[in-house]
Amino acid sequence: MQPTLTFLGGAGEVTGSCVLVQAGDVRFLVDCGLFQGGREAETKNRRRFEFDPRRIDFVLLSHAHIDHSGLLPRLAAAGFGGPVHTTAATADLAGVMLRDAAHIQEKEAEWAARASARGHRGRTTGSGSRALAGRSARTRHDDERVRDDRAPPLYTMADAEAVLGQFERHAYNVPFQPHPGVEVTLRDAGHILGSASVDIRLGDAQPHRLVFSGDLGQPGHPVVRDAAHVEAADTLVVESTYGNRLHRGLGDTIEELVSVLKATLAHRRGNVVIPSFAVGRTQDLLVLLAQLARDSRLPPMDIYVDSPLATAATRITLEHLALLDEQAVALVRWLQSGGSGLRIHFSESVQDSMAINEQRGGAVIISASGMCDAGRIRHHLRHNLPRGECAVVFAGFQAQGTLGRRLVDGARSVRLFGEDIPVRASVHTIGGLSAHADQTALLGWLGAFAKPPMRTWVVHGEPGTAAIFAQAVGDRLGWANVGVAEEGRQVPLA
Repeated sequence: MQPTLTFLGGAGEVTGSCVLVQAGDVRFLVDCGLFQGGREAETKNRRRFEFDPRRIDFVLLSHAHIDHSGLLPRLAAAGFGGPVHTTAATADLAGVMLRDAAHIQEKEAEWAARASARGHRGRTTGSGSRALAGRSARTRHDDERVRDDRAPPLYTMADAEAVLGQFERHAYNVPFQPHPGVEVTLRDAGHILGSASVDIRLGDAQPHRLVFSGDLGQPGHPVVRDAAHVEAADTLVVESTYGNRLHRGLGDTIEELVSVLKATLAHRRGNVVIPSFAVGRTQDLLVLLAQLARDSRLPPMDIYVDSPLATAATRITLEHLALLDEQAVALVRWLQSGGSGLRIHFSESVQDSMAINEQRGGAVIISASGMCDAGRIRHHLRHNLPRGECAVVFAGFQAQGTLGRRLVDGARSVRLFGEDIPVRASVHTIGGLSAHADQTALLGWLGAFAKPPMRTWVVHGEPGTAAIFAQAVGDRLGWANVGVAEEGRQVPLA
């Protein structure tokens, strides 16, 4: 049987990453991610796997983000009993993220059952979208969400605990053999803590080199090191999230952030609210603020990190300092010395979160979710949006249909918790902090190959973006045999 790849997710979209590799008597997955966003996501997440989970020998997990790891508990519940191979940092982050996702699933199922027992549709603020964005269809013009189904949870806490017990940890750049005739090396992808490109050799005599880029980070990004280069591949699977555009320069981003912080905190004496993704973006912001404070570009301030998941991810980051770049480690040491003038508060309880809203000025509030469709951030927006002396700073992509997108697009008022909330605070979008490589960085990573792969597949991008990037690879690098992966398509290895 000729070795094949089957693209089961992350093809023609940026979520649900999953590729099935079949070679001889071995069958394994690279990632098993949750689908997010849009009306079809729930259906895709609940459909039967297009393979027998009991026949999967192992999984290679590139990183902990839920669109790459989020269906692992369901895979285990369906009969997968093999190991999940990944880096130690990814295993630690997945521990908190998959438990968090399972907790959300169980709570949403409980709510649906209570609503059904009452004999009518209730309403919810969609807390589940913190990890499972886009699960419920928006049926009204306001910011509330409804759940139309009464399905059981996608998976339970017991399912998450079970699959976490199957994780096996590996260091970067140290080859291992998950199966006879398969050798794997994980290389730093520079995306988030623990993220990896997956370098696979299939076969013993004349091995076929199969490389998955994973999600690649933007060079010079705060906290993590730049992506390691791979010099060769027979078949390459490469991401294209921002394959059609360039990011704003980090220097310009920093200048704009300093301007907003000074104007809001020092001059208008208001608060700055920053909706942020809990894993990756929050830690980037903390390091960036520390750098600005060390350089005396910001006054002393109180920073509130109001997300239990972000708090856990920050703790895990501090446990893996060896994976951070030198500048980030130096800033952590400087903060730990206590002379920074930054007072960083991590809020765990609901009472801690509520107390933040007693701060009328001088506070930077970093809270999830990053697109404002769930979580504690909505309470902070409710208290600060009506105040002209305050500011809201978006440091990440805001998808269509989200509260964050409406604010970015200039909404004069929004509906939160059944109230119409006027938007008097200034709203800013700070580009340049994306954890994904832009087109130039992606092409730079590919340019380090000694020669073009025999076959390259472009994944993890919207259809138009992936097509543009595939064309750019051919035009700019002169590579032949570059194609855009299609969901459900099985292709032979080159």
